[in-house]
Formats: sequence, structure tokens, C-alpha cells
Amino acid sequence: MDALRVGLVGAGPWARTVHAPALAAHAGVDFAGVWTRRPTDLADAHGTTAFPTFAALLAEVDAVALAVPPSVQGVLAVEAAEAGRHLILDKPLADALPAGERVAAAVAAAAVASTTVFTLRFHPPVREFLAGFSGPADAATTASARWLSGAALGGPYAASRWRAERGALLDVGPHLVDLLDAALGEIVAVDFAHRGDPDLWRIGLRHVGGASSTLVLSRGIPVDPTVMEVTAYGSVGSHRLTSRPDDPRAGYGAMLDELLADIRARRLDGPYSAARSLHVQRVLAEVEARV
Repeated sequence: MDALRVGLVGAGPWARTVHAPALAAHAGVDFAGVWTRRPTDLADAHGTTAFPTFAALLAEVDAVALAVPPSVQGVLAVEAAEAGRHLILDKPLADALPAGERVAAAVAAAAVASTTVFTLRFHPPVREFLAGFSGPADAATTASARWLSGAALGGPYAASRWRAERGALLDVGPHLVDLLDAALGEIVAVDFAHRGDPDLWRIGLRHVGGASSTLVLSRGIPVDPTVMEVTAYGSVGSHRLTSRPDDPRAGYGAMLDELLADIRARRLDGPYSAARSLHVQRVLAEVEARV
């Protein structure tokens, strides 16, 4: 297969610091261009094309990487899939469950490959952590996960409107829901959910084999560096994870490797596909419905 021509949509902090440099650096990718709603120098910075419209970008690429708010991704991802383009999706899949369902349905109908930027999953210590689990955990197993940061108080993402409105649940929640689901087995129920100040979420989950887990999430705690911890105890033994990526671009490169392999093999059900992202969004939607 020739180099995969990838077009990037968006020019925010994540697009600038992760998507664009990782796409430009990958040997199997032709970083074919950028489209944004507002003028930007991102294309010039990487020696690629600035497309005037989304349709113009779609006409010149094999795949689209989306670095846009969930409400925008929920629309553009459908258009890209219907045009037959593979997808690199941000999380969450969309701003609401029905929109996420439309994205996943469009990806399935078009038979295109997709992956989601679950950056934790491509971090070697996380993969080592997950290797300690085999199959759904039983009711004698419990796990907990925490992600506490001051990202809402300052920094590049503090001005993000959708993050301010939906909070840590939709911003960092997808990472930990995906991780707990992968470790203990499919999440089948939300036992409880509470949102307090400052944007502090406490969530209880039930897994298919009977295991339980809890999450504590906030982007409004004055702590630096970010606290991220996942633990599990019981029949699965004792497991603890405290490492998250220092440079997400390395994980992004690994994600691209796997996407390219999926495309070559015509595999549409990769572990980070739109269908997987939809499952995570269903859990998030149930949490929001309980608050």
C-alpha cells in the first residue's frame, strides 16, 4: 500500500501539538493537508496544503483525522465515512448518543476502517497493566480509577467551551471508562453517578462478569501534575497503574501503525474503532442521565 494520505480537520492545541507533528513524522503517512473553519498557519508549519473546504480535503485524501469539538465530529465523521474515507476519531465520539450512533452506523455502512485517539491504550505501561487481566473479572474483583487535574483552571484547554459545559466526564472520562472496560470486562450498568464542585464526578460501574469499579474525575482541582491512578484487587490479583504518556505523539504513532495494518488486512472491527467508541459513549450517556 502506498502512503496513506491523511487530511487533518482542526487547528486547536491538540491538533497542533499531537495530530499534525505525529502525522508529519510517520513514514507510512502522507500528511496531505489541513482544513479549518478559520485561517491558520498549521498547514504552512508542516509544508502541506491548506484546503478551502472540507469537501476539497475529502477529495484528496484516503483518511481524515478529526481534532474538533464532539458536536462537529458527529457531523463531519458521517460525511467522511459516506465519502469512503477511513477515520481517526477524537473522543468522545459525538456530543450526544444519537449522533454517536449515526457516526458508528455510517462507518459500518461504508466499510471503512476507524480508530479512536484513546491515547492511554497505546502507552506501554498501560498495555503491560492490561496484560495482567484475562477475560471478564468476577464479583470478587473491584477496581478504582482517578483522574484529577487543574486543566479547567488554566492552560491550553481551559477556554474549551464543550469541556467547560460537559466537564471531566466527556473530556477524560472516555479514557478511564475504556480502560476499566478493557481490564475487567464490558461495562453493563451504571450503579451510581454524582457531579459536584469543582466539576467532581463520582461514578460506580458494574461489569459483565460481576466485577465493580468506581471513577473519580475532575478538571477543576488545583493539582499539578495531574493525578492518574487505576487499581484492581480481588480474584485478578493486585494491579496498579500510575503512568500516563509524557508525549502522546509516541502513542499516536503506534495508533497509526495499527490503523495501517487494519486497512491492509481490511479489518473493520479494530479494538479502538467507532463501534468501540460508541460503547464508551453509551456508558457516558447513562452516567449523565443519572446526574
